Amino acid sequence: MKKILLILTLIFISISGSSQSSTLTVFNQILFYDGYAGVVNLPVPSGVIRHRNDLYAKQLTASQLASFGDAITLNVSISADCDNYDRIGNVNLAFVPKNATTYNPDLVPRIELGRFITPFMNKNVPPNLVPYTFNIDNVAKIFKDPGINATYDIWIEFEVFGVPYAANTQIQGCAGINSVFYGTLDIVSNTNSLITNNNFLLPLNFKKNLNNYQAGASDAIGSSTRTIAFNLPTTMDNASFYLITSNHGSNSGGEEYERRLHKVYFNNLLIPVLNYTPGELTCEPYRIYNTQGNGIYGPTPRSDAEWQSFSNWCPGAKIPIRKIPLGALNPGNHTFRISIPNAVFVGGEGYFPISLYLQASNAVLGLEAVKKVEYSVFPNPSNNSISIATSDALENVIISNSLGQQVFQGNSKQIDISNFSNGVYFLHLQFDNNISVTEKIIKN
Repeated sequence: MKKILLILTLIFISISGSSQSSTLTVFNQILFYDGYAGVVNLPVPSGVIRHRNDLYAKQLTASQLASFGDAITLNVSISADCDNYDRIGNVNLAFVPKNATTYNPDLVPRIELGRFITPFMNKNVPPNLVPYTFNIDNVAKIFKDPGINATYDIWIEFEVFGVPYAANTQIQGCAGINSVFYGTLDIVSNTNSLITNNNFLLPLNFKKNLNNYQAGASDAIGSSTRTIAFNLPTTMDNASFYLITSNHGSNSGGEEYERRLHKVYFNNLLIPVLNYTPGELTCEPYRIYNTQGNGIYGPTPRSDAEWQSFSNWCPGAKIPIRKIPLGALNPGNHTFRISIPNAVFVGGEGYFPISLYLQASNAVLGLEAVKKVEYSVFPNPSNNSISIATSDALENVIISNSLGQQVFQGNSKQIDISNFSNGVYFLHLQFDNNISVTEKIIKN
């Protein structure tokens, strides 16, 4: 069973003042390249880093951060170069150690601000630009926080994965070209109108794929459920999860366009805190942007029922940011669990990229270091042994039965349970950073 424990606490102190609108263009018609190819060695605009062909980053300056108010809109526009398929794109915040001139995206805390799907576009057929708009008022306090700005620089990441291979043969002017999309990113905000408040930010999952066929992608091979455990150091008020999910990878029968019921559970409750099935009532409003005939739109409009029968996303649309209100949370361990029970991954195709973070108001905590423990317990159920996969040091491992009686104690990462009676047991793991977790295991 795969779990992630992560704590990042931040103070958010905002200011008040007059309000007027301003627009900051962070990226202007920046060109993305083949996501599968080696990183191109071409100039980038001043202040921009090309991490990969599909990922650019730029630091927000102190004066830019100071200009943001509490009403913020993220505007993205994408135009085709030599990719004519639907692709996933997203915008992220990265918290980079102070004064670093570059960074490894996989080694810094990040949250996803918005995700979108490009349409099937022929660059030679108008319109050749599709807009996406996201309300991100909830992250306004991040930009103003003196604690985070004293420790981190805040960078905006712009990511669009594309490949030119189909367009190389299907689109006039694309033969031999490896550039895929142009992108522009604007932040529109009122100024100096924030209300004083304290806030808590906890990044929990960043675009990590969920499927049932790869080790570590779900709680167990064959399962399409992911559980994330975290620990709160103090009481949190007005807590909410912010969740982004989408499917990808149809190919030989994956989950790209299939509508599946998603269930979200909190703290191991049996009743979900959220049930949803991705997909809009109709994709027809986005037909205008799908100018290449190889897409899912077909030559004539589809009925609402036809769209709802198969499409969980609309090429040319944004993916919803789902806010899940939780109310007040007590200190201690908590769990988030997402399950797509009817997902089918034929031939090891398809995946669900999941992003999740928690926000809440709380007493002043200060800025703490990131604490993280990752581990898997497998196989579960088992009739012989269980293994604990982790790179973190285990101080103690205890197994108790359903009556609370201890039946094993040690610090081994492989435990023989062949002599246990069949039934339910509880595995208690104590790591060397004082994080402890409990897992239910089944002996069969």
